[in-house]
Amino acid sequence: MADILVVGGGVVGLSLAWDLASAGASVTLVDAAEVGRAASWAGAGILPPARAESALHPIESLRGLANRLHAEWAAALRETTGIDTGYRRCGGLYVARTAGEEASLIGLKNLFDEEKIASELLDASGCAELEPHLTPNPPVRRALWTPEECQLRNPRHLRALRVGCQQLGVRVVEHEPIVGWQHQSGRLIAARSPRQTWHADTFCITAGPWSHGLLEELQLPNGIYPVRGQMVLFRSDRPLVQAIINEGTRYLVPREDGRLLAGSTEEEVGFDARPTRSQYEDLIAFARSLVPALADVPVEAVWAGLRPASYDGMPYMGRLPGFANGFVASGHFRSGLSLSPAIARVMCDLMLERPSDVDWSMFRVDREGEAGDIQGPHGRPPSAAASVEDAGRDLEART
Repeated sequence: MADILVVGGGVVGLSLAWDLASAGASVTLVDAAEVGRAASWAGAGILPPARAESALHPIESLRGLANRLHAEWAAALRETTGIDTGYRRCGGLYVARTAGEEASLIGLKNLFDEEKIASELLDASGCAELEPHLTPNPPVRRALWTPEECQLRNPRHLRALRVGCQQLGVRVVEHEPIVGWQHQSGRLIAARSPRQTWHADTFCITAGPWSHGLLEELQLPNGIYPVRGQMVLFRSDRPLVQAIINEGTRYLVPREDGRLLAGSTEEEVGFDARPTRSQYEDLIAFARSLVPALADVPVEAVWAGLRPASYDGMPYMGRLPGFANGFVASGHFRSGLSLSPAIARVMCDLMLERPSDVDWSMFRVDREGEAGDIQGPHGRPPSAAASVEDAGRDLEART
């Protein structure tokens, strides 16, 4: 019998398994498809700046903790697994090309000042001096430079976590969808898959958007639902920009080998992770409108993933109502990877009954509000698995 069963092998599940195993727990990690191949793999690896000690919101407190842990984890994973996760501090540039964007940028600058996050407002000439290839049409009116913004390469980070888990004795089981539960007297007894029953002392659901169905099976209404995000990868022989370029919800992320990621969309299309021509062509046009030199750079690949959003914009984290040994960590939308080490650490503290000063009230499964009626399979549907996994095998070493 495993001490702990983690259901869902994305970056949150892998991070939790690694942190639990590092603390001496016996862990089994099961996933409905292939570990580390869904939204966690499909993202861009942006790590926005934050400071836990001056954060004004619980999510920003988590982000501040995550920023500290990401640096520590990257070093530890490289030492123990030999895998360079691509973690580096490259800085971020937030650009405004319209009057409305400029007003929002000034508001963001004020927020960063209040949270003691280093930032600098730049005019168009200052922006051009920092990033000469960033010559957008229409031109930049104002930009905000954040030197503490970092990045990592998702596939490498996920591979390092998996190897690290296995080095610590975590049992990793793939293509094992959990479809139901056994429980008695306020405790979970086992999780059921089509092939067998998985017994454990403690259970945690970290299955991204598929967490919705797993919670529903326990009669726990929730507002987790999938939101598709599409990505484009350009292949250049040299980096055209040095910093992460942010405009609204879209961005460009440069890799040191010259590749550049452009993302991302937000589409409520159910459990369909197939990229669509209209959306990725729009991303290509967006990228080339910011960096005209990309007009001569080929597109190497396009792909999509399903983020776990929530009806109120807040994640679900903590103990399952009515089940003393059941936990959940899901619904982090676009922040799953950036928050993942902090999610793992605070969930590990809770599950191992270690002291924690986290206020869980905003993250409770039974918080007030309408959860909505989101329908989806308990396991990963073929359309989602195929599009992400096939792309993953070809691109893991590149992105």
